[in-house]
Amino acid sequence: MTHDHRAARGSDARRPFGRVITAMVTPFRPDGSLDADGAQKLAAHLVDVQRNDALVLSGTGGESPTTSEAEKETLIRVVREAIGDRARIIAGVGTNDTAHTVELARAAEKAGADGLLVVTPYYNKPPQAGLVRHFTTVAGETGLPVMLYDIPHRSGIPIATETLIRVAEHPNIVAVKDAKSDLIASSTVLASTDLAFYSGEDAGTLPWLSIGAVGVVGTSTHFVGARTQELIAAFERGDVAEALRLHRQLLPIYTGIFRTAGTILVKAGLNAMGLPAGPVRSPLVDATEDETAQLRADCLAAGVTLAA
Repeated sequence: MTHDHRAARGSDARRPFGRVITAMVTPFRPDGSLDADGAQKLAAHLVDVQRNDALVLSGTGGESPTTSEAEKETLIRVVREAIGDRARIIAGVGTNDTAHTVELARAAEKAGADGLLVVTPYYNKPPQAGLVRHFTTVAGETGLPVMLYDIPHRSGIPIATETLIRVAEHPNIVAVKDAKSDLIASSTVLASTDLAFYSGEDAGTLPWLSIGAVGVVGTSTHFVGARTQELIAAFERGDVAEALRLHRQLLPIYTGIFRTAGTILVKAGLNAMGLPAGPVRSPLVDATEDETAQLRADCLAAGVTLAA
């Protein structure tokens, strides 16, 4: 399947995947099986109502550790069918095994993905030379643009500044989802490379824009994607006061969505609104009544009502 990679809304050379990207949860049926129809409905909602420029499928937020390779491929195919070229699909393919990551990357390309999200190999803590080899090997195996995911509090190791500058030379490595939050180090990378940076933390969107980032890969953007688009647009047209007003208004949901694992609360919120989400798979557990009530309060503080 081929797509016009330029067709998706909000994308250009400076921001290869647009401005607002949601790491979409994977809807499951009550029995825990993949809800393909639900995935189509949710994806269309995120693109058409919440104005997302791209969706990450099978990221950690999509419970990728618990979905099979067949489910991952199905997800890409059905979401592509639902959203057409109205937004891009970025497939989460990162594992801590280079050969397995390459297999997932090839399968994602075949299924119709527009890009790949590759996380730092976790748990086995490779040295930086190992990261260079891992990222460049995976990037060389498909024709798709790659976004690296730097999240040391989950992977155990950061991608060093020098490593990012080095791998940026690979033509397919075009972006970074940054959840390391070292704005000073990343300023050096931004000044030294053409990498497009996306905040990997919702509340970090505005600070990141101030040093040259182009957008966010969000979680709360399941609910406030459209208003996050407004925040970024305000900043880019020079209305910093409006961007700051929106940042402060959205802060309760930007931070509240992470009171426990983001996937748990996103699914609770979507279920409350009558949107497809369903249960989480073990080892995650569904939100308690108290957690859902707190989420309602956080959403309300940000001007969002969780109602069907």
